[in-house]
Amino acid sequence: MRGTHHCTVVIPALNEEASIAGVIAEIPDWVDRIVVADNGSTDRTAERAREAGADIADAPKRGYGSACLAGIAVAGETDILIFVDGDLADYPDRMDTLVDPIIGEGIDMVIGSRVLGGAEAGALTSTQRFGNWLACRLIRLFWGVRYTDLGPFRAITRDALERLDMQDEDFGWTVEMQVKAASHGMRAIEVPVPYRKRIGTSKISGTLKGTFSAGTKILWVIFRSAVRRGSAGG
Repeated sequence: MRGTHHCTVVIPALNEEASIAGVIAEIPDWVDRIVVADNGSTDRTAERAREAGADIADAPKRGYGSACLAGIAVAGETDILIFVDGDLADYPDRMDTLVDPIIGEGIDMVIGSRVLGGAEAGALTSTQRFGNWLACRLIRLFWGVRYTDLGPFRAITRDALERLDMQDEDFGWTVEMQVKAASHGMRAIEVPVPYRKRIGTSKISGTLKGTFSAGTKILWVIFRSAVRRGSAGG
């Protein structure tokens, strides 16, 4: 049934030379196109990705969301977009668990939950775990929608993504998508996914500055959206 739907994988990547070919190799054959959004890498990430069979989207403006937006633009017309990181912490060969509910059940968005699936010891820092928990609790408080994770491994229909009108260009990308999906009343579910230690150093949790910046931006996106929702309701 997946063969009747055009599926494109978008991989935001920054200095993932050591892992990007491995990520691409684990992507199932039923995927129609792979786009690696090179976020200004100073190593051979783009070259390795191209050698492995991916198309390259140039995303020189640093930021996770910026890379995702660049990858979406290059993806063009497609039915389903699947997002996976380039560090090989996710399991790309499990993306059927993300796509099948969209095709078979009419779900708009499926998020891979590392909390439900179980992360390998050391794969998620205590700060990441607490940040995910806090963000998800706030989303439930303001929108009444239950999430357990803000995981990057996710799939969404092109139509749903266009309705969300994604804007964030850095750390708030994943939470913006989930908050907007809740605001629009979209059908969104989580599925358990495993998670392993990444190859290389995280650009976010690998530094104190990155951790603080990401946490601050995530909370800002949630509260800004909640205020806007309250103003519109009033």
